Amino acid sequence: MKNIAIFVSGNGTNCENIIRHFHNSKVARVKLVVSNRPDAYALTRAKNLGVDTAIVGRAEFAGAQNVLPLLQKHSIDHIVLAGFLLMVPEYLIDKYDGRILNIHPSLLPKHGGKGMYGHHVHEAVKAAGDTETGITVHRVSNVCDGGEIVAQFKVALTPSDTVGDIEAKIHVLEMKHFPGVIEKEIKELYTTE
Repeated sequence: MKNIAIFVSGNGTNCENIIRHFHNSKVARVKLVVSNRPDAYALTRAKNLGVDTAIVGRAEFAGAQNVLPLLQKHSIDHIVLAGFLLMVPEYLIDKYDGRILNIHPSLLPKHGGKGMYGHHVHEAVKAAGDTETGITVHRVSNVCDGGEIVAQFKVALTPSDTVGDIEAKIHVLEMKHFPGVIEKEIKELYTTE
């Protein structure tokens, strides 16, 4: 059984969906939810589902001495970013090489990079007149949205789709696919050890 930590900054619908997905899993379970924001509703969602939580502010997050002991205390094997808005520091990428997954609300490399998150991405998709968009699950590297792509799922767009419509379509893809991609990755990574 492998232990997952989810890093979040906001509402936490993906976080809750992942916790519920692994609740009775024989592969992994969510042991910890970490947020850089004390007001992130994801922390409430996690607590309501019996998952330990921690708040690590932006300044504290920069120091390995603040984060690694927390992850070690919970025996964390894998990290999932689910709406986490800070860059992952080098020490975490080194420690969890290949074992940090992020979800991005576009078909990378389109609409990725610094400042491209949430509604900013959906606005860019609409402004570009894209006929499709989707989600990308990728390994985290030291390049923003630049890690190896693990999976992508697409959805068609129409010219009449609003930014809100695009966001809703992306949310459906996230709920449907993200937990399964995480589980598949964990199975593949740890059965080859």
